Amino acid sequence: GRTGGVELRRAHGDQLLRAAQWHGAMTERKGTAKVDFLKKIEKEIQQKWDDEKAFEVNAIDAANQKSNGKYFVTFPYPYMNGRLHLGHTFSLSKCEFSVGYQKLKGKICLFPFGLHCTGMPIKACADKLKREMELYGCPPEFPDEEEEEEEAKGDEVVIKDKAKGKKSKAAAKSGYSKYQWGIMKSLGLSDEETMKFSEAEHWLDYFPPLALQDLKSMGLKVDWRRSFITTDVNPYYDSFVRWQFLTLRERNKIKFGKRYTIYSPKDGQPCMDHDRQTGEGVGPQEYTLIKMKVVEPYPVKLSGLKGRNIFLVAATLRPETVFGQTNCWVHPDMKYIGFETANGDIFICTQRAARNMSYQGFTKTNGVVPVVKELMGEEILGAALSSPLTCYKVIYALPMLTIKEDKGTGIVMSVPSDAPDDTAAFRDLKKKQALRAKYGIKDEMVLPFEPVPVIEIPGYGNLSAPLICDELKIQSQNDREKLAEAKERLYLKGFYEGVMLVDGFKGQKVQDVKKPIQKMMVDNSEAIIYMEPEKQVISRSSDECVVALCDQWYLDYGEENWKHQAFECLKTLETFCEETRRNFEASLDWLQEHACSRTYGLGTRLPWDEQWLIESLSDSTIYMAYYTVAHLLQGGNLRGQGESPLKIRPNQMSKEVWDYIFFKTAPFPATKIPKETLDKLKQEFEFWYPVDLRASGKDLVPNHLSYYLYNHVAMWPDQREKWPLAARANGHLLLNSEKMSKSTGNFLTLSQSIEKFSADGMRLALADAGDTVEDANFVEAMADAGILRLYTWVEWVKEMLTNWDSLRSGPAATFNDRVFVSEMNAGIIKTDQNYEKMMFKEALKTGFFEFQAAKDKYRELAIEGMHRDLVLQFIESQTLLLAPVCPHVCEYIWALLGKTDSIMKASWPVPGPVDEILIRSSQYLTEVAHDLRVRLKNYMAPARGKKGNKEVPQKPSHCTIYVAKNYPPWQHATLSVLQKHYQANGGRLPDNKVIASELGSLPELKKYMKRVMPFVAMIKENLEKKGPRVLDLELEFDERAVLMENIVYLTNSLELEHIELKFASEGDEKVREDCCPGKPFCTFRVEPGVSVFLVNPQPANGHFSTKIEVRQGDSRDAIIRRLMKIDRGIKDVSKVKLMRFEDPLLGPRRVPVLGKEDDEKTPILEQAVFHIDLAGKQVRLTENGRTTDIGDTLVYVVN
Repeated sequence: GRTGGVELRRAHGDQLLRAAQWHGAMTERKGTAKVDFLKKIEKEIQQKWDDEKAFEVNAIDAANQKSNGKYFVTFPYPYMNGRLHLGHTFSLSKCEFSVGYQKLKGKICLFPFGLHCTGMPIKACADKLKREMELYGCPPEFPDEEEEEEEAKGDEVVIKDKAKGKKSKAAAKSGYSKYQWGIMKSLGLSDEETMKFSEAEHWLDYFPPLALQDLKSMGLKVDWRRSFITTDVNPYYDSFVRWQFLTLRERNKIKFGKRYTIYSPKDGQPCMDHDRQTGEGVGPQEYTLIKMKVVEPYPVKLSGLKGRNIFLVAATLRPETVFGQTNCWVHPDMKYIGFETANGDIFICTQRAARNMSYQGFTKTNGVVPVVKELMGEEILGAALSSPLTCYKVIYALPMLTIKEDKGTGIVMSVPSDAPDDTAAFRDLKKKQALRAKYGIKDEMVLPFEPVPVIEIPGYGNLSAPLICDELKIQSQNDREKLAEAKERLYLKGFYEGVMLVDGFKGQKVQDVKKPIQKMMVDNSEAIIYMEPEKQVISRSSDECVVALCDQWYLDYGEENWKHQAFECLKTLETFCEETRRNFEASLDWLQEHACSRTYGLGTRLPWDEQWLIESLSDSTIYMAYYTVAHLLQGGNLRGQGESPLKIRPNQMSKEVWDYIFFKTAPFPATKIPKETLDKLKQEFEFWYPVDLRASGKDLVPNHLSYYLYNHVAMWPDQREKWPLAARANGHLLLNSEKMSKSTGNFLTLSQSIEKFSADGMRLALADAGDTVEDANFVEAMADAGILRLYTWVEWVKEMLTNWDSLRSGPAATFNDRVFVSEMNAGIIKTDQNYEKMMFKEALKTGFFEFQAAKDKYRELAIEGMHRDLVLQFIESQTLLLAPVCPHVCEYIWALLGKTDSIMKASWPVPGPVDEILIRSSQYLTEVAHDLRVRLKNYMAPARGKKGNKEVPQKPSHCTIYVAKNYPPWQHATLSVLQKHYQANGGRLPDNKVIASELGSLPELKKYMKRVMPFVAMIKENLEKKGPRVLDLELEFDERAVLMENIVYLTNSLELEHIELKFASEGDEKVREDCCPGKPFCTFRVEPGVSVFLVNPQPANGHFSTKIEVRQGDSRDAIIRRLMKIDRGIKDVSKVKLMRFEDPLLGPRRVPVLGKEDDEKTPILEQAVFHIDLAGKQVRLTENGRTTDIGDTLVYVVN
């Protein structure tokens, strides 16, 4: 990328999108109160950080601070031809989150942020505006784009689909116009403002401040004093780049000469990655151009050129196969030209190939193709040719219908022995008389020729192409898919394993003779080296690029020693994932010369040859070193036009001064700058370097990031401690699962995102978008859900702090207290590991989503209420774990907790011990509760079977849970066998056949064999998920004790009266069979009871009379609990007073008197027991040994 700027241009791709439906769905949002709340606190907190200069850090102060070391992170500076978008933001968020985390871990962090203006695009856009104003006036009045297209089509007849005629509304609105003026207007600029952009300088005034404003509004932890823009507009940076290039030249890294380069004829200069509309990463492809001389009799169309040397020129990637030529292929319907080369010969090929050749010294005048003949392919068919190195004296030009115009020369050498395409086409002509007749091909041009053995390939013999065509039953040259498969099978194997059969090269490997054969033919004037782009490359000026031999200054990245050193640097570089390392290795392998000079654009001039500008991928390789001193030179002025804080003038920054700052052993220079001043600069560099982390999009690995390694080892060859330590590459960012694209409207700028989601809402969704090198996905619905989560969390914290006194105190020692503490500690440890590996999606999962879930579970299970110490510990830990991602909300909560210092000065929470077994016993509890709910639901389902009998069972009141200490004998035996195998096999189980035959031979399993193998299958599956624990014969915790401790929770959540626990050994045979450790068995039942009225005499209090069942042996509190299930307004058993009438018959019939609710009633004591007589539907009460009849009504009063 033009470092970070690459991502701007691509906006991570331009794919058509189902934008309408998405935007319909996405933008209709309900109220924005929650977002507005977040945005309001963000503004306040950003102001607070600004006032405290929270992120400004100087080496001199840092060196004296107690810390865990320094952490210096950088992001490829983005390109200033527009507003920053969500794609940039995603990549730079990796730096931002990392800094937040490392700060908490006690490191002194520096995150500086520069802005890139070097290169072509800004200048090209400015010039385009200028041209438009000259052509169409100011403000310009453009011709209707429709008419223009029609005129441009001219002679082509195009039937237009009316529906698609006008530009789409989205495109029209987004100003996705082909006019630069339209693009500028779409940014919301007035005509007066737009005019100013015709000067490149204005771009440098306009976009950088906006970039800073947008970045600040997301709360970046950046030291803004160190920001700057590039190019010679900034005299300090200009001087720094000149110093870098003088040093590289001194060290022989920069050379001058003619080089094959992708070149734009329209721009008149090389077209590097970032000057391209399409074809990024495409380089020159080398071909061998085989000269096939046309011999008498000439075809009619060429007869006027008698006496001239005429050659059909075929481009091949396989010069070693020329020995097997049987003919040459031409496409009958393709246009060809004959043009004159520099030595007067005439070459016949396509116009496209000739255009490439004209820039490679083939023609007299560079870039000019002197055309002497225009012909159709059919006019060359049947031409007799003399071709080098084939055993046939004369071969012929024959028709092939599958030749493509966008590769090679349109003339194809035919080697049917080794090329399946040639075999198929050659067989077509041999077989089909009609085909020969159609193109006027005589029999003697085809029939006498047979494939010539050239290469022996193991497994395919010496005529590999005919063999594979037979094998795959290829019928004709139109069997595209089969032919593609044939080529794939043959070519790699042929290159690596093929052995030559022809004299002079017999027995040699193909890969060893390719170059020598090419050289031999070139030396004998039988062939020429020819280059063209590997794939089509279109420049930003919409020109199809060629490969040209150009004079240029280039960085010699192919030089062996330099390459070797770059590999050395890569060895110790942390890349966070293997794919990135492989991409680096491939790139370093491939890199050859890189042209570092341009004639057009903005930038720094080459110090020793000022007609050249240094291009954008070359002035951006070691500028991280410039960050270390930028604030002391520029003092926060982006252009370096203000006064330097150290009173240093740009012209004082000589090469020797820069040497002294950046090279440890350089002598003090002859300068008027005081030594202590330069020592301050030197100290900054020595303190902060090397770069601890550089984060970027993965598309920068093959260019910018590789050059970054190369240039560091070139500038600091003997100081490995200055080499980069880590580079993290991320994938592109999708928006709502589609590529981001301005033209479809599926696009968000940074400022729009913050406006829509708040900074923390956006940051949360960015962290959740993805961690790997694969594409990540920013989902608007997820961002909205995230905002809700953050808001709810803040509200919950406020609620807890308000109700602080009502939270439980005393020892925090219940089962659920202990589980919660362990889960918090585990969460802190896991999140720490995830942040350390820069896995932010994972960190969010363990440090926010799962962390909150642990709290929610605790709140649900802790019947006795949450413990205030644990609630406080949770809020503090949660705030710190989330702070790197959502710093504003966390800073706000930190203040709510009464902390006086900023969270930016806080430390990562210290985790206590984690009791894994306890956590697993809590998971067991959750599973049992779920299992019981499912069983209860099944119990309540109407019985299946006879029609009409759809009676719903009565809701059960009681449940018995059986737990097993051991497995049933047959399972015990099975597990013992599996355990034995698992240990013997080094942690793997053998095949089911082996297991089945051994288990089948055990007598105690005979009658269970049907159930044994399904049991084994279940154990195997659980072994994958949970590890070797599943083979243990007993549980690692006391199952009964866990259930006992949570019996109230289970009883309540199932809305039962009572649950009793028994051991499986106390149950019947079915229970003993179905119950095993960790899998309890349960039975439900309805305990019979007698209905009684419960009356509340208190006026206007919302408690009503109700009917309730009384069961044998009920206590007073059991009755009250049953009432609480019906009357949710009662929260506490101790607040309810239960009474009986002294006269059970008449008492209920008297009208209660206000204020005398207790008259003629007796309170029921805690130790009272109820007895029921089901037959007589009567209830009696026993208290202190006396039994009384209570009638059909009780009274309750709520205090």
